[in-house]
Amino acid sequence: MLLIWQGSVLPKITPRLVMLTAFSIVIYLFHGSFFSYKITLNPSAFTLLGVALAIFLGFCNTAAYDRYWEGRKLWGALVIDTRSFIRQVLTFIKDDTNEKAISTKAVHLTIAYTYALKHQLRNTDAMTDLERLLSPDECKQLASVRFKPVMLLKMLGLLLNKAEKNGQIDSITKMGIDQNIDRLSGIVGGCERIANTPIPFPYHVLLHRTVYIYCLLLPFGLVDTIGWMTPIMVSFIGYTFMALDAIVDEIADPFGTEPNDLALNNLCATVEYSLLEMADLPVSKVEKTDSGYCID
Repeated sequence: MLLIWQGSVLPKITPRLVMLTAFSIVIYLFHGSFFSYKITLNPSAFTLLGVALAIFLGFCNTAAYDRYWEGRKLWGALVIDTRSFIRQVLTFIKDDTNEKAISTKAVHLTIAYTYALKHQLRNTDAMTDLERLLSPDECKQLASVRFKPVMLLKMLGLLLNKAEKNGQIDSITKMGIDQNIDRLSGIVGGCERIANTPIPFPYHVLLHRTVYIYCLLLPFGLVDTIGWMTPIMVSFIGYTFMALDAIVDEIADPFGTEPNDLALNNLCATVEYSLLEMADLPVSKVEKTDSGYCID
């Protein structure tokens, strides 16, 4: 665990940690003096400030992890609800034609919904994935739409209406299947709530300022007590506070692309693989990997 680099926040904070260590070495060499003025700080003050800082860091970390945990639950529910929806479509709709037009279209629209939600949360272009899954007319209809997942849910609702008009499903069963669409719509709203309401900015400002001011003042309080161990202890304490600060920043936005964010690519590929497999459709474009499923 001491040698793990990938997935940790150490690469992000290394430059700041090196600067803090160099600053601590300078303070030790000059015995805590600054332009011939001796700066004397009592270590007990840092103990009190450290306790308050740890409490505040714990609060921010809890708030950030709550956002990460809610995003994880929403995407876990998305996997469950998409499978339930397709299972109901495949088993309840009387799609007796050889082409199975209704069920095949529902599978592709549901998979497209999953990718569209991922791209919306990451502010990236979804058209590459949508063009792979949908017809040219549907892609043209979605090209200028801002909230593509919601529009795709509308298309799924219209598809159910079409099946009802064709006598392939009764109204009671249609309403039961539609409940899954309602849940998928709730997942979109929940993810948008997380993405559009970040942790209040003053919390981040206060946290950053307090952490770095504390770390920069710490060598002055330790140099007369522990001597040459000052740079080592300051680096270790600075690493603890800076790393937790960086973790708060990273997981506060769980839908990003950083190492510790939610694996939305794998989740989307998992949904695609499982739905295609359920519908007996070709799955050659999706392969299983050690970390999940990915597009081949």
